[in-house]
This record gives sequence, structure tokens and C-alpha cells, in this order.
Amino acid sequence: MSFGQNVVATKIELLKYKRSSQVAIMVQKILDDKRKVLLKNIEEMIEEASRARGGIWDPLQDIYASVNEAYLGLGTSRVDSVAESTPPVMQVDVQVRRVVDVKVPVLAVSEKDTKSMPYGFADTNSSIDRASKQIKTLLPQICKAAEYENSILSLAKALEKTQKLLNALENIIIPQYQQRVRFILATLEEREREEFAKLKKLKESMEKRK
Repeated sequence: MSFGQNVVATKIELLKYKRSSQVAIMVQKILDDKRKVLLKNIEEMIEEASRARGGIWDPLQDIYASVNEAYLGLGTSRVDSVAESTPPVMQVDVQVRRVVDVKVPVLAVSEKDTKSMPYGFADTNSSIDRASKQIKTLLPQICKAAEYENSILSLAKALEKTQKLLNALENIIIPQYQQRVRFILATLEEREREEFAKLKKLKESMEKRK
């Protein structure tokens, strides 16, 4: 037992390693519970993200088609000019919530002005108007999908870190503590046998002298 050379085989050390082993086992239980909760949340968010993404692609194709029509009807320069001069009417607020001590984003989309279009109809056509309305309608769902994707990544990183700690506890730390406890117990038992043998010999010697 090579590591035993660095272990002082005393009752105090035995108590120390027993307590350390108990603490490590308790931490292992906590981390395992955390791992299960993280997995559950990741699985739920993957389903939510899949649903959110599923309703995006067809509307996006419609938006691309509307933008393409605008480019064909007005020309690249005109459409780009309208895009650059148009003030933002949508606002995305980012907040943070915690899932098992992991910070994940929460995105909220709001409109700054819903009463009028931020550009003149004389300089545009119906394609731009249609694309603008479609984007305003779809943006909250796009942000929700992005929210789930980002949350999944954050939770996956936390899960990886938790799993590494669990592996270290299960495969290295706890077995090492337990092995040291066994080593000290075996050493103490051997000492007790040696002391018993010495006392027995001493007793026999004293009896012979009598």
C-alpha cells in the first residue's frame, strides 16, 4: 500500500479520515442530486427549444421572400437605405434567473411604437411593409428559441463540471479516504496484536520467575 507510507496511523488520523470520507459522501449525494435536476431541466428545455424552433422556419422563409421581393422591386440601395434610416421599434430586455445556481437568460420583447410604420410608404413598397410586420410578429419567438438555446448551453456546462466533480469523488477522493481508513485500522490492529503478544510473553516470563 504505497500511499500508506505518508499516512500517520493514529486514532486521531483515523477519526479525521473517517469524517472526511463522510463529508465527501455527503457532497457526492448533493452533487448527484444536482446532476439529476440539471439533466431534467436540460431535457425539458430541449423539448421547449425544439417546439420554439419548429414554428420559426416557415415564417422566416416568408420573410426572406418578402425581403427578396423588396430588393427586386426597389433595388438594393433603396432597401438598404430604408433599413439604415429606420429607427428601432422593437426592444429586447435581458434578465437573469437561476436554475440550480446556474444563471440563464430571460428575454422579453416589447414594441416601442406600434401605431405607425417608422418609414414613408412613398419610398417603399408592400413587400417591405409585409416583411416588417412579419419580423415584428416572429421576433418574440426567435428570442424565446435563443433563450432556450443559451440556457441549454449554460446548463450543459454546469452539468459537465458537476459530472467531473462526481467522477473525482467517486473514483479518487472517496476511495482514497476509505483506503486510508482501512490502512490505519489494519495498522492499529497489528499494533494491538503485537502489544498483546509482548504482554503475554512478559506475563509468562514473570510467572516463570515466580
